[in-house]
Amino acid sequence: MLRIYSLQIFLILFLGSVLQTDGWSQRKANAYNYLEFKNKPYYFGIAMGYANSNYRIEHSDDFILNEEYIRAQSLSGPGLRIGVIGNLKFGEFFDFRIVPGFAFTERRLDYLRVSSDGRTQADLERIESTFFELPMLIRYKSKPYRDLRFFILSGIKYTYDISNNSRTRQAENLILTASHDYAFEFGVGVQIFFPYFIFSPQIKVSHGMGNILLHNGALEKSNIIDRINSSMISFSLNFEG
Repeated sequence: MLRIYSLQIFLILFLGSVLQTDGWSQRKANAYNYLEFKNKPYYFGIAMGYANSNYRIEHSDDFILNEEYIRAQSLSGPGLRIGVIGNLKFGEFFDFRIVPGFAFTERRLDYLRVSSDGRTQADLERIESTFFELPMLIRYKSKPYRDLRFFILSGIKYTYDISNNSRTRQAENLILTASHDYAFEFGVGVQIFFPYFIFSPQIKVSHGMGNILLHNGALEKSNIIDRINSSMISFSLNFEG
């Protein structure tokens, strides 16, 4: 339900901003807000939004051979992101962007196991994380239309899990993941130019590049997994100026 409400709020804000900007453009004739920002070489801002986090799991050969677990999969969970934006322009169409911030996420591992008496039993493990994130992105922008400008962006992101579960007292009974991770990111969005700031809603996808699973040979549900890669889809509202 949280994902549905967050998406509805995102769409309402986006459509309301587009309509309001169009009204500004009509009232100001050809004196578009875009012209106030055209010659700025850099600017800063804040980013906030909703994130849907998940794992991409690859099973090991032990998954086929084991007699205890018959299912091991990842379930996505909700999260929030907040950060600060630094944007440096390169010519008319390209930007270099760095967006350090924090993400608060929840991901779940869903197991189905067979007990000694032959009954099946679900085993759900929640993994809550607080990440420090450092995305570094290149953005390409279209030519402006009135006070609108569409863009695509891509780059890499470094993350550090501040609340990593490998440091807990129950670590020997949990699936453990690495604190450090790197991901490839790409996304799309639109710049909406207001008199004093730029509103930029965007959608971004993140795919982890490394195996973050820390194998625990004494734990069967760790042995049936060969690798885990992070995955995230985020909806962000950026305010820059």
